[in-house]
Amino acid sequence: MIVKQIWTGNNYRNFNYLVACPETGEALAIDPLDHEKCLGAAAEEGWTITQVLNTHEHRDHTGGNEAVVRKTGAQILAHKNAKDKIEGMSRGLGAGDVIKVGRTVELEALDTPGHTMCHICLLSHTEQPALFCGDTLFNAGAGNCHNGGHPNELYNTFAQQLANLPAHTLIYPGHDYIENNLRFTLDREPDNRNASQMLERLAGQDPSHAFVSTLKVETEVNTFFRLTSPSVIARLREAFPDLPDQPDPRTVFVKLRELRNKW
Repeated sequence: MIVKQIWTGNNYRNFNYLVACPETGEALAIDPLDHEKCLGAAAEEGWTITQVLNTHEHRDHTGGNEAVVRKTGAQILAHKNAKDKIEGMSRGLGAGDVIKVGRTVELEALDTPGHTMCHICLLSHTEQPALFCGDTLFNAGAGNCHNGGHPNELYNTFAQQLANLPAHTLIYPGHDYIENNLRFTLDREPDNRNASQMLERLAGQDPSHAFVSTLKVETEVNTFFRLTSPSVIARLREAFPDLPDQPDPRTVFVKLRELRNKW
């Protein structure tokens, strides 16, 4: 499996992806908003885009579909419940469905509600797994729930699915928010040395050569995985004085998401 991360450079700071089979040159385009860059990258590599995967229905992820399909004839894949939200869908996906790219690439669909209720993450069937996580999981952060999502569902996705993935899983998010997210981590957990060191190292990074984290790294620097940290809970109580003495992880997650909405 070959992964090409494409930095759009737009105001939304989107990442697009091409996932290619090295034997056949067939490629899957994930959220190809910047269709010109995606088509150009495929042409440069000698790949043929045969499928488009939308992680969810928001326009900053589906906006390039029409141009890519017009140029390549690719099929559009997305969550099975997004058929009335994404024009031209050819295949609706549910949890456990497998997407094959060429002869060598298999990607498993995870049903990951929260950012929206029709969100798909893709997990590669490779020796080192890779997670293409759209707007569910960001480097050092979690997706918002403003437009068709719910923080309780996002918590369930984190706790019941993402946290159980192998620690060495590579994380490929839909946007570059890492610097601001690390600052939020340190605002919530000022003694997090891993986050402090990472911010110092990555501040001002070139997103066209972006740092690729792992799930293990995320558990160290991502506040939304650090729900039992005494420092996180102590700081949270400053904002929410009625927080129980030993708040459950769901409560901590939802309150953190509430703070992040205004931070």
